[in-house]
Amino acid sequence: MRVLVIGSGGREHALAWKLKQSPALSALFIAPGNAGTDFEGQNVPVDAADIEGIVRFVRSNRVDLVIPGPEQPLMLGLKDRLAEIGAPCFGPDAYAAQLEGSKSFAKDVMRAAGTPTARFEVFTDIEKARDCVREWGAPIVVKADGLAAGKGVVVAKTEEEALDALERMMIRREFGDAGKTVVIEEALCGEEVSFLALCQDDTVIPLPSAQDHKAVFDNDEGPNTGGMGAYSPAPVLPDACAAKLVDELIRPVLRELKKRGHPFTGILYAGLMMTKDGPKVLEFNVRFGDPECQALLMRLDGDILPIMHAAATGSLAETSLSVKQEASLCVVLAAKGYPNSRYAKGMHIQGVEEAEALGAEQGGEVKVFLAGVSQNHGTLVASGGRVLSVTALGRDIAHARKLAYAALERIRMPMGHWRADIGMKGLNR
Repeated sequence: MRVLVIGSGGREHALAWKLKQSPALSALFIAPGNAGTDFEGQNVPVDAADIEGIVRFVRSNRVDLVIPGPEQPLMLGLKDRLAEIGAPCFGPDAYAAQLEGSKSFAKDVMRAAGTPTARFEVFTDIEKARDCVREWGAPIVVKADGLAAGKGVVVAKTEEEALDALERMMIRREFGDAGKTVVIEEALCGEEVSFLALCQDDTVIPLPSAQDHKAVFDNDEGPNTGGMGAYSPAPVLPDACAAKLVDELIRPVLRELKKRGHPFTGILYAGLMMTKDGPKVLEFNVRFGDPECQALLMRLDGDILPIMHAAATGSLAETSLSVKQEASLCVVLAAKGYPNSRYAKGMHIQGVEEAEALGAEQGGEVKVFLAGVSQNHGTLVASGGRVLSVTALGRDIAHARKLAYAALERIRMPMGHWRADIGMKGLNR
């Protein structure tokens, strides 16, 4: 099978690494890829947002399956265009991709599906939004309606902080058109967890639970990032709860989308808050999370390519998924200054092979997935905010955590930053 993965981050390196293990794979392309994916398959110079360029490549290279990593190409209608040429795509169409691309759309679907979520209001008028903040009080959540690279959500502890968020989103347009519309929500109390599922129409195969760490600093302090680490399983969401969550949170949304004429295919990712009243959906994504993908793929046993192909071609119900009993943990090495736009770049990276060797030395497995990394005459060079993710598989969370941080110490990169508390919530439970 000839496969094209779309994207250039750590998630795409993880997907390419896992797909490369498949006996069914005959050729693997990554567009545009990074220095890590170049080791797994063939990088091709096509941007993830270049829908027509992707379609031309799929045609000319006889690609059997397209797997988008990020949400952008899905929102731009990649699935729809590929359907026109009969090319299978592991992902939803542009309409269903609005579950991630528009928070107000997602809330409308949740309301229609009866999905448990926070009380909310949608605004395009800043004065009305300000009135809502003053009426509801703090803490309160302000969200840019569109995509903002994981940074368009402000959990305001004071009314002043919420009003400032409205100013930045709606007036100063720090997130561009994504902030033209805002969603204001009640602040839910509890612990966050990620629940992902492979979906195709009415068929749902849940993945193991995972917990992301979005804030840039320890103890969930500082601004939100695209993700500073993850681990799986998350004790706050036991495996025994998966079937119930599928019935209460996932299938109702799939039924609502199907009723609207847009059955869903691909990964449906529910970001949950485990409240005293039960789990409530904070948001939906329509693809693997990053870095949850890295942690989850380390735990998936066997060949995922036939499963993804089955979902994209309408036969997911005929497949099954096997999960390793071990735990996994992923720590992101970021450039100092991230997530601000002025972060360090150009640092040389050494020690990746030494880090990966540590897994076998200590009774586990370590894989370093590259993200914001390029090659310069054979040398790895930092080129993005999130540079790489050190991912370990161990007997349990404690063992995986020990391996990941020990491996991270073997990597040498000036001006690097990472959180030191990934997985501690799980251990404390």
